[in-house]
Amino acid sequence: MKSNYKLLGDYITRVDIRNRNLETTNLKGLSMTKEFRDSTSNIVGVDLSKYKLVPKNHFACDFMSVIRVHRLPVVHQNSDDLIIVSPAYTVFKVIDETILNPEYLMMWFRRPEFDRYADFRCDSAIRGGFKWDELGEVELPIPSIEKQNEIVAEYNTIVNRIKLNENLNQKLEETAQALYKHWFVDFEFPNAEGKPYKSSGGEMVYNEELDLEIPLGWEIGVIGDMFTFQRGHDLPSRLRIKGKYPIFASTGIAEYHNKFKFDKPTIITGRSGSLGELFYYDKPCWPLNTSLYIKKFKKATPFYSLYFLRTINLKELGAGSAVPTLNRNDIHEISKEIPNEDILEFFENKIASIQSFKVLNSNINSKLEVLLNLLLSKMSRLETKTEVV
Repeated sequence: MKSNYKLLGDYITRVDIRNRNLETTNLKGLSMTKEFRDSTSNIVGVDLSKYKLVPKNHFACDFMSVIRVHRLPVVHQNSDDLIIVSPAYTVFKVIDETILNPEYLMMWFRRPEFDRYADFRCDSAIRGGFKWDELGEVELPIPSIEKQNEIVAEYNTIVNRIKLNENLNQKLEETAQALYKHWFVDFEFPNAEGKPYKSSGGEMVYNEELDLEIPLGWEIGVIGDMFTFQRGHDLPSRLRIKGKYPIFASTGIAEYHNKFKFDKPTIITGRSGSLGELFYYDKPCWPLNTSLYIKKFKKATPFYSLYFLRTINLKELGAGSAVPTLNRNDIHEISKEIPNEDILEFFENKIASIQSFKVLNSNINSKLEVLLNLLLSKMSRLETKTEVV
């Protein structure tokens, strides 16, 4: 053991408080990102009195998952919410918080080196798995509580800024969605005087095919008149070299390589397997053969196409029971009113401004994530005072 490292087992203890009085039904699971998540378990008819309570500043962990996911799902309960977890999970706490700050300990658990250690111990165990005793044998530096509090404060400052930027991006996205609805569902786009079209007396015409009143002068056609989807491309094995260009599969970016197939703004969605998610991308990328991407915009713009497609349930268009497959022609043939070009361009510029703020916040968060990782990596080099025991 390094001279400035301590055995974690001397600072933590297991806790077993059951939900015997049914104080709560707030059942949580543990995510691979070391956060509590809403449980997906069906608890109808389940005896929740056997489940474990996780009081504030306690930890919950799932030792059984390490051998499968190669990391220890361990979460610090830092909220005032009363929650319960599976009785299969281990709940523990710090024995003396004046010596070891629970948030400092959670920072140590977030280090990639910790998960590699847990995975190594899991593989080397005779019976497999990572257990309480192995957790107790974890070695970590425990500096003065003042130093720990200082490190935690620095970490939380960065985390809170990241959350703030994420919340800002969520608000910006909600604004963009609301603008689309206001202009193209409620037909309240700006008229020549800058006033809402429909409520300002803009003329509407009933269309029998759509069973809908639409603004005078708008065309009627099909989605294929606005834009066309293209099936993604196979990636030759010789190109599977890590690079800077993203490969888009049905669920988003799967990996990166050094070649790209498409370099214009596009919308990508799943063609087979996982259907329904839509991704806007305006840099060089490689849409994989499990995806569809818009190859050509004709009477529509990229952002308008994105928000319009979000109003369609693409999952329902998927055919096949074992592996649902989305046929691009089924999308192309859907009837649709087509807005005037000047309105589409105005909308595109509005959304582009919103998108630029979102990109700026995301870039800032990427840099903040680097700072977080740097702070976590520096924990291994902390000096501790010899009087701390």
